[in-house]
Amino acid sequence: MLKIAHDPIFCHPLPKGPNGEPHRFPMAKYELIPEQLLYEGTCTSDNFFSPSHLDERWILGVHDNAYWEDLKNLRISDKMVRRIGFPLNQRLIERETRIAQGTIECCHFALTFGVSMNVAGGTHHAYADRGEGFCLLNDVAIAANYLLSKQLATKILVVDLDVHQGNGTAVIFQNNPQVFTFSMHGKDNYPLFKEKSDLDIELPTGTQDHEYLRLLYETLPFLFDQQQPDFVFYISGVDILETDKLGKLKVTREGCYRRDEFVFSQCKQRNIPVVVSMGGGYSPRLADIVEAHCNTYRIAQQMYF
Repeated sequence: MLKIAHDPIFCHPLPKGPNGEPHRFPMAKYELIPEQLLYEGTCTSDNFFSPSHLDERWILGVHDNAYWEDLKNLRISDKMVRRIGFPLNQRLIERETRIAQGTIECCHFALTFGVSMNVAGGTHHAYADRGEGFCLLNDVAIAANYLLSKQLATKILVVDLDVHQGNGTAVIFQNNPQVFTFSMHGKDNYPLFKEKSDLDIELPTGTQDHEYLRLLYETLPFLFDQQQPDFVFYISGVDILETDKLGKLKVTREGCYRRDEFVFSQCKQRNIPVVVSMGGGYSPRLADIVEAHCNTYRIAQQMYF
């Protein structure tokens, strides 16, 4: 069964702008994705699970103790709060820990069923000692460290196809040969300063389906053959879409669909478990974000079950 991490706390209330405009982060998608999947019959309530409490030791396996203490006690600097982009409060911290725990629990379901998914997550801009870009705790890094610590995996491949580089993840694992970080992202996009992943592919502004998919089709099988991973984390951001107001690429919804289909097919034919975190999406029409994200679930359901 396709097991999906979701909890109402994922949809966190955010303040409106000075002129009453909605916050630029589309938080409503975390409610709308499950609703759509249930409405259309792709999923039933049995597919969804609510993550439990996250043990602090898994946070501290990735994040600095000083940063975590400041975060949970709501005493990080105003400058870092601005870099994160969310007002800091206790409910937000609880949200972040539940998302990370969801990705951990997805790992066990993926080991059983081949795939599992988190409606949230993909918080790849969180470093060990700081947060930024709507990311406070790095859920994929926490879950990867959990797998390695529990000896449930020995070589992990992070496939980060969000339009923004997974800068935090790159630095966290830069000296860990058991985790290979692959990020394919917009060259002219946030973050301005790019870190060094194990493999970075920078896409020029305006990249369309053909070139995007050509690069992915060439690169991913090579990485599987070269690295021989026994577990994959896939960040399936839909901010690569041509409709995205922050993405700067020109990938169609069909191109995004084919991207997901290819990643899943590569994992499935090699019998490698994969956990999917949703990553970003900032199209002005919320329906464009939700539909592209829902396609990822539809493909997984059809391909694996």
